[in-house]
Amino acid sequence: MVSVSRRILDGQRAPGAPRRKAGPVFGTAVVALGGNALTREGEAGTYEEMAANARAMAEAAYGLHQAGWRVVITHGNGPQVGNLAIQQECELVPAQPLCALGAMTQGLLGSLFCLAWRQVAGKRAPEVVSVVTHMRVDADDPAFGRPTKPIGPFFSAEKARTLAGEKDWEFIEDSGRGYRRVVASPTPLEIVEAPVIEHLVDEGYVVVATGGGGIPVVDHGPSLAGVDAVVDKDLAAALLGSAIGARSLVLVTGVDAVMLDYGTPRERVLSTVTAEEMRGHLAAGQFPEGSMGPKVRAALQFLDGGGGCAVITSPGLVSRALSGRVGTRIVRGAAGQGAA
Repeated sequence: MVSVSRRILDGQRAPGAPRRKAGPVFGTAVVALGGNALTREGEAGTYEEMAANARAMAEAAYGLHQAGWRVVITHGNGPQVGNLAIQQECELVPAQPLCALGAMTQGLLGSLFCLAWRQVAGKRAPEVVSVVTHMRVDADDPAFGRPTKPIGPFFSAEKARTLAGEKDWEFIEDSGRGYRRVVASPTPLEIVEAPVIEHLVDEGYVVVATGGGGIPVVDHGPSLAGVDAVVDKDLAAALLGSAIGARSLVLVTGVDAVMLDYGTPRERVLSTVTAEEMRGHLAAGQFPEGSMGPKVRAALQFLDGGGGCAVITSPGLVSRALSGRVGTRIVRGAAGQGAA
């Protein structure tokens, strides 16, 4: 007997499955949400809070669908992994490795978005599916020798020393608030489930994938093995867009648009700019690593990989930003409009 999932992947409609609409007007847009979009600043991270935030994200994605785009959602998981890392300190149950925590958050956040999509879109919209996604990285990536990505809770200096000795973890002092574990952030190389994701998108499904940058895995003989690392979610989103042939990449952040000379009297908004113009601003130090730098690099990587445009904007402006009316839109080709 052929399973329902096998029929879907073979392009056959399962009994009772809704018929999906014809192809989109504009193509595929990958929408990359930060983990803070689902647990916002000042929130405790309760299920109810995350569910409400997921609904707001689903409304933005549904606006893209209505405008004629196929939609793929990817998301960060920083606050959620941090909470799970704290729970690992409970001695009543065995602690799980970081790669397993990433898988757990993919399941949780994917479920929240899928439920929110069905609330917002109703029965007539395309079905939504969340794909547990693995990201292949190189076991010899230099990042494993220089862990820099803080994760989990803050510890006292004494507790950090104890954990470093017991678990062979590395710690850094973080902004005067205590000590945090740091792990490697290797370069993403390949999305293991990319062919399945592309097939689902081509079949008309709304897909949630590559959550938290993907579960990092390395080659282990003929198979793969999980590894303690955190893949940059924006670079993972850029790789996802290239792997499935997306036309647009939307990087959702806490501001409406990218600024030049941010925080100075010369501060101004970047509207539509070319990749080369943006590359020049990046080289000039306009976008710090702890701020807009990772998103700008991801946008440029996506365009270098054949993407049509990359957008950086806030959640409520996603649909309008893709049309170039708001936000920062980075394109290939002729000179852009520059800073406003």
